[in-house]
Amino acid sequence: MAVDLVLTRAPAPAHTVAVLAFDGMAPFELGVVVEVFGLSRPELGELSWYELKVCAEEPGRDLRAVGGFSLKAEHGLDVLAAADTVIVPGVPHAGGEVSPALVAALRTAHERGARLVSICSGAFALAAAGVLTGRRATTHWRYADLLAAQYPEVEVDSDVLYVDNGDVLTSAGSAAGIDLCLYLVRADHGAQVANTVARRFVVPPHREGGQAQFIEAAVGPLRDEEDGVVRSMAWALERLAAPLTVPRLARVAGMSERSYLRHFARRNGTSPIRWVLAQRIAASLPLLEAGSAPIEEVATAVGFDSAATFRHHFTRTMRTTPTAYRRAFGRAA
Repeated sequence: MAVDLVLTRAPAPAHTVAVLAFDGMAPFELGVVVEVFGLSRPELGELSWYELKVCAEEPGRDLRAVGGFSLKAEHGLDVLAAADTVIVPGVPHAGGEVSPALVAALRTAHERGARLVSICSGAFALAAAGVLTGRRATTHWRYADLLAAQYPEVEVDSDVLYVDNGDVLTSAGSAAGIDLCLYLVRADHGAQVANTVARRFVVPPHREGGQAQFIEAAVGPLRDEEDGVVRSMAWALERLAAPLTVPRLARVAGMSERSYLRHFARRNGTSPIRWVLAQRIAASLPLLEAGSAPIEEVATAVGFDSAATFRHHFTRTMRTTPTAYRRAFGRAA
């Protein structure tokens, strides 16, 4: 009697993400990691999502969070040290002693080849573990001088939202953790998936500008004339392939060019032209992923006057070429 054998391939193991919980934590940063990596994603179809594990030095112990509540972590530092991606969303005291047990777990994870990530003051833990030595890193601008003084072997950049060293990534203050987590999703699954996650998060998939825009003054309410800036941005997003100049954008906003430049920079922390360039680069990503159209066609579709100009700005923004990006994230890949 003939027997039909059906061979099936075992599903690939999920990429494990471990996040540290600790006594006295600010819950926002932990919540960001849980939101991005811990929620189920039915909108992504059959795509295998991450497996999130919340870890602490003493699993099962009540950990107090800022705001008057507590939580318990199910896993210990042994699970954190064995994860594919390890995220430290902060430390109890910036500049204070980092737990030797945590340092040992981070070093073990790094030696295994895990990807280490910090949010806000979590950079102090990575620095204590020695994985930032001789490397560029960032943290919240309030802690940048302290990090540089305590770890002079680390090149601290207080202006950027995040820094990617490949196996070690650091981000600035709390909300920059969203930017970095979305960046990790984009690196792992491509721009389309990252955009889908960002849409559910109700945030932009990529923010232009760095921390410097927040240092000098607090964010204030929009004035009536600044509503024109928002209107001009929406107008521009519908016309990225068309020539977009400051005079045209200012006319849409109903402002003089000088006033428009001032209000745009105050609202966005960058210039209109740099913002337009960033939106055009972002619009090019799904085009590069989706098909094999020549780079010249992609450049024209998103508003660049030549493929050379597109390649120049793409490489400066994405730290890779359009061709290399397509090779890494295109459907064929």
